[in-house]
Amino acid sequence: MRYSVGSRFKGTILGAVLGENTASSRRNQLQGAGTLKITSLHWSDMAIECASSLISLGRFDQQDWQKAKQQELTNLEDSYGAILATLPVALFFHENPIKLRHNLLLAAEIWQNQRIVRDGILAVGYAIAQSLTEKVTSISLISQTISFVGETSTDLPQQLLKVNNLLEDGAGLERVQAEFSKEEKLSHSIAVAFYCFLSTIEDFRLSVLRSLQNSHPSQGISAITGALSGAYNSVVGIPITWQVMLVQANSTEGQVSSSRRMVELAEALVAVWSGVYDLALHPVMVTEEGSAIAYGGAKPIAPHLVSLQATAAPRVIKSR
Repeated sequence: MRYSVGSRFKGTILGAVLGENTASSRRNQLQGAGTLKITSLHWSDMAIECASSLISLGRFDQQDWQKAKQQELTNLEDSYGAILATLPVALFFHENPIKLRHNLLLAAEIWQNQRIVRDGILAVGYAIAQSLTEKVTSISLISQTISFVGETSTDLPQQLLKVNNLLEDGAGLERVQAEFSKEEKLSHSIAVAFYCFLSTIEDFRLSVLRSLQNSHPSQGISAITGALSGAYNSVVGIPITWQVMLVQANSTEGQVSSSRRMVELAEALVAVWSGVYDLALHPVMVTEEGSAIAYGGAKPIAPHLVSLQATAAPRVIKSR
């Protein structure tokens, strides 16, 4: 594999965090807000609870998630936050398209009256899953994503198809912005995020910076762009200077930030997905090469016990 699964998991989460915060900082600059600082992520608590539930249960349980954070789930102000909150589901079920769609739909049911949120969750989740299985190509991703979303009453498939045509024509960013700046709609934000990602697919930094090139930087566009590019380029492709800035901002807060907690949970999430068990409760035999073989009953690993990196070709390592 080009990058490890664990690196892509962390790249997805970190990319979303950095994308949103970069847009927030840019907006503060334009508004003359003075000193830049990391913003409080309104969707982070939901994503943390989602990942924690997946880790503890080894599966997605909509009721368990909704019960833990019912108020946040029902009062989410920014629709793009719903897409980011369900990223752990996309990561956990990325290797199986049937399970991926089933569980993303379960997660989307919480926003019952927002069809576009459902479609956005499916579109972004599928694109991220394709990156994790190393099946992304600029030519086919959008058409495959439209098929995965399926029949819908929203205009998201049409907007994604428009992006596909613009990419084929080699359209520049200014033309794309002119096409999608007429209305502030979630479908337009998702479409522009796909363009920024696919037009500079190998460069995380450039993709995110391009997502900021308008008079009113959108946190939604930049966060989704960051998640898409982070999944494809992994944490290795994210500029180290950006990562250091985030760490420094976190250290000034005097407590473990939500963004740091999400990255830590991404490590535990990949361990559970890969079938690594609780080493403290179940004896293991460690081979000379360092691989661990678990005996006895299986229980998902607890995030505070051990952090392991899982590396394998798609469909080789399976969640138990």
